[in-house]
Amino acid sequence: MSLVTTNRSLLLALLCAGLLTACSGRAPVLSGSDSAPARRLDPNTIADATPRAEPKSTRGNPASYVVLGKRYYTLPSSRGYIERGIASWYGTKFHGRSTSSGEPYDMYAMTAAHKSLPLPTYVQVTNLRNGRSAIVKVNDRGPFHDNRLIDLSYAAATKLGIVAEGTGLVEVRALDPGTPTTPAESPVILANQASLPAPPALFVQVGAFSSRHNANQLSQRLAGSLSQQVRIQQVDNQGQRLYRVQIGPLASVEQVDELSQSLPRLGIMETQVIID
Repeated sequence: MSLVTTNRSLLLALLCAGLLTACSGRAPVLSGSDSAPARRLDPNTIADATPRAEPKSTRGNPASYVVLGKRYYTLPSSRGYIERGIASWYGTKFHGRSTSSGEPYDMYAMTAAHKSLPLPTYVQVTNLRNGRSAIVKVNDRGPFHDNRLIDLSYAAATKLGIVAEGTGLVEVRALDPGTPTTPAESPVILANQASLPAPPALFVQVGAFSSRHNANQLSQRLAGSLSQQVRIQQVDNQGQRLYRVQIGPLASVEQVDELSQSLPRLGIMETQVIID
């Protein structure tokens, strides 16, 4: 399992200490590792969470909060939210403990933790490697790791097929409880169909510039220091041309983590995981 999952209690305890209204007083656990329960689940029989309109939680929705010196901002709305990234999961170590919204964590329920989505938000999570999809309720904060997008309950991770590896490449799409889910948006297991999605390509973005010259300079500097390939991706963002410097493709999440740990020595402090 990921570093985030292993240290989750400590990080959430620090969050509580810095902002008491953000979450409940979860006692820190400084040692030991998380694990799957003895009772295993059949992924084909796990029911999705049912989206329903709910008021925002009175806890866990500050405008911003700080964990380990980094400030995170809570989105005012989940409308239109869609993002790709790395998912992790958490299990027995936190079962029964209070989440940031005040609800007890149930590893057998279809729930998740996210750094910025309003609590609660219902999202559809799709495993980009096997096509499996699930609907979960975001009721917790985390994972507090630069390279992780969402932390799934044990049940959700089982349904998506990422328990064994500990992480997975996913797409997270916010759902509007007031809008019926169309057949195209319904969770499906594409692995049972004739064709699977194209294998996702994994990159680490280290900068975005309006100047091609600046992007070239960073690209050349990194190319001389790293064994991985460096590319410049040109995109138009609301009428502005941007040049994004990205390292990859990378073979695994472990390689992403190793690269991210080495980049500060090259002066790169902020990174973003990109999945094409």
